[in-house]
Amino acid sequence: MPAAYPASPQPVASLYADHHGWLQALLRRRLGNGFDAADLAHDAFVRLLAKPRSFDSFDGARAYLSTVARGLCVDLWRRREIEQAWLAALAAQPEAYACSAEQQASVLQALGEVDAMLRSLPAKVAQAFVLAMVHGMTDKEVAAQLGVSDRMVRKYMAKALLHCMLLEASMESA
Repeated sequence: MPAAYPASPQPVASLYADHHGWLQALLRRRLGNGFDAADLAHDAFVRLLAKPRSFDSFDGARAYLSTVARGLCVDLWRRREIEQAWLAALAAQPEAYACSAEQQASVLQALGEVDAMLRSLPAKVAQAFVLAMVHGMTDKEVAAQLGVSDRMVRKYMAKALLHCMLLEASMESA
């Protein structure tokens, strides 16, 4: 076990060799299965490839990888929760409304993107957006629900809609 890592970003191959088995075992205990654990361990190291980091110590690298793994688990659980809600809603529909596997995948991807967009907004902005757009509430109803003024609701909505437009523009240019 190395005592310290150099100041420059450590090659990912070395970090992988030192920590992959440990990280995958940690994820297997947290998730209860090896398939998801292997995928998330892989994703953690892909993040290091995309954004190399340097660590003061062996334990510092493990602390970072543990934090990344925790975030990846939360993302996985959130994605599965969205998928389960969608599948439950789909199962409640008459068979005439059944979607193809391709349509289901497309809807799940869109729901994941909406979830990520909402989570990137401040909490009250996201709440105002959902209350108005999903629940069809008026500005006054949203204001009463959130304990803010009608004017603040309009500001929240403008911010959310601008965020949506910027997100759409970034997806079109990609």
